[in-house]
Amino acid sequence: MAARAPDLPEVNFSDWGDTRYLHLGTEWVQGSMRLDAPYEIELEYVQRMMAWLLFVEPASVAQRHAMQLGLGAAALTKFCRKQLRMRTTAVELNPQVLAACRGWFKLPPDDAKLRVVIADAAEEIRRAEWQGTVDALQVDLYDHEAAAPVLDSEDFYAGCRRLLTEDGCMTVNLFGRSSSYERSLEKIGAAFGTESLWAFRPTREGNTVVLAQRNAQRPKRERLAEQAQSIQTRWGLPAPKWLRVFKPVSS
Repeated sequence: MAARAPDLPEVNFSDWGDTRYLHLGTEWVQGSMRLDAPYEIELEYVQRMMAWLLFVEPASVAQRHAMQLGLGAAALTKFCRKQLRMRTTAVELNPQVLAACRGWFKLPPDDAKLRVVIADAAEEIRRAEWQGTVDALQVDLYDHEAAAPVLDSEDFYAGCRRLLTEDGCMTVNLFGRSSSYERSLEKIGAAFGTESLWAFRPTREGNTVVLAQRNAQRPKRERLAEQAQSIQTRWGLPAPKWLRVFKPVSS
């Protein structure tokens, strides 16, 4: 395993039944994997981070580019690369997390369509090579105590918007004991425009996934229902259930 970087938490895992959990030096779960289905998404809120699929043609997905800010247990990265067959880029600060994902969570090695970058996401998203290239940006940046998003400013979200293609979407996990959902939503709205925002109801665990569109789309519910059924049929995600708890922030 890579040497521990200064000021970064130790990475470990635990197994409970047929599920493996990632921890960053505490009992807080930073990600999970079913041992008998390593390329599926186990956690409900992580499944919801795939809600951008509701707004794109399913046949176009394999030609698109997904980027994750925060690797976690690599559930999103593996799903986008292996199940959706997308070009996939993940940005992770802690090299121990990457080593854990490769050693314990079945993350494949980098190849022509998969790249993991060890970097500070706040700096990496400013790089010219990424601007306007990302169709699905998935942001899940929490410290080892899972207390609040590490990056949660209007400037950060504006940088995220600049990464996106014209029909691109960002999904972000807002969760934490000391974070304010309303304040975070206000910052995202300032960067994207409130008409571009959609949100799920919180999960039982308190995770609220917000989706922000590079350019606002408001498909009819019938169209979203068709998309959701296609997503479930193609990739096994419970997208029809999403529509009961997912709506525009400003109606």
